[in-house]
Amino acid sequence: MSLDDYLDAVFIHEDDVLKAIKEDIVARGMPAIFVPPLTGAALHWLVRMTHSKSILEIGALGGYSGVWLARGLPEGGRLTSLELRPDYRDVAEANLRRAGLADRVSYRVGPAADSLEALRADGARFDFFFIDADKDNYPLYLDYALALAEPGALITADNTLQGGRVFDPKAQSSAVEAIRRFNQRVAEHPELTSLLLPIGDGLTVARYQPSV
Repeated sequence: MSLDDYLDAVFIHEDDVLKAIKEDIVARGMPAIFVPPLTGAALHWLVRMTHSKSILEIGALGGYSGVWLARGLPEGGRLTSLELRPDYRDVAEANLRRAGLADRVSYRVGPAADSLEALRADGARFDFFFIDADKDNYPLYLDYALALAEPGALITADNTLQGGRVFDPKAQSSAVEAIRRFNQRVAEHPELTSLLLPIGDGLTVARYQPSV
């Protein structure tokens, strides 16, 4: 038994709804790039431990991570999820409905940068962020998360190890370089306390505390 198998068997409770959502995503021919159960469980735990009430998810795909996040919300909590493609949004919306969470989530469709700019213009604020979209724009998404963050907000981001390529000097793709910049900025930002958790493909977690 591997470490992941042990953790899944003892600590992770991926129920039939979550398993069905993964199967649905694959059956529709969508990319099978949903977070692993351990990462989903970690996100759920973080939402609950921080008593977060307003989550912004950048990258909905088919709704698998959205269910983990939304299940951690208290009564009256809200998940706002950004998705580039309307067909993917439709799948995610149906899967959140399948999980009985339709009343906790709303979607914005289109390029994430456009949706983020609109949220900033609206004066939106969030106390939890989950970034799991196109890797080249992670530094930009960090800028927006900081602009939209309530004091004490948690900013999380998936795939921040890039299969180990972030610490391989031979790996020079634009995505890897962007994730390196993202991790470096998160680690050095004076208003963030951060750590990269080596679960899944890497989950960076940072707490925002403004100096003023």
